[in-house]
Amino acid sequence: MPGLKAGPTCDAGPAAGPARSYNGFMAALELDQRGVVVTCPQCGKKNRLTFDRLGQEVRCGQCKQALPPVSVPLEVTSTADFDLLVSRASIPVVVDFWAPWCGPCRMVAPELAKVAARANGRFLIVKVNTDVLGDLGERYRIRSIPTLAVFADGRLAASEAGARPAEAIEAFVTQAASAALAAKPAH
Repeated sequence: MPGLKAGPTCDAGPAAGPARSYNGFMAALELDQRGVVVTCPQCGKKNRLTFDRLGQEVRCGQCKQALPPVSVPLEVTSTADFDLLVSRASIPVVVDFWAPWCGPCRMVAPELAKVAARANGRFLIVKVNTDVLGDLGERYRIRSIPTLAVFADGRLAASEAGARPAEAIEAFVTQAASAALAAKPAH
């Protein structure tokens, strides 16, 4: 994105202004305790992509058409769902810790949407509103937002604060996921 350099952040303290809903770049998909619920674009049937099959080809239970990978950021609305997702996901999970009152967070949202659209099932992007799920912000010591964190195999692989363009986000995610895979013990 022209003119956007890596680095702008907001302190992750109390809201400096009125919080407003900012869901323009988040999916209306559902996240539940077993996976991501998506609607088949062919027949309209709801299907669950279980956490352990994210990134794999999955077919609709009704029409048997291949379901596309999740290509938009998903909002996480509970700590329990977050914990299940990062512990069970078969692909890296990129977490955007953000808040609706944060200007740099709003600047990075369309960049994350670009990254999610290009991910093609290699990783999943989720958004955690630190005003709603402050316990996650505390757990991962989020002091500035936006902060991007990459989780692989249930563990935090890397995190970095500041808004940045899509290309820089992709490079960060690729490097963190590659490092996590290289460090993974052989079974």
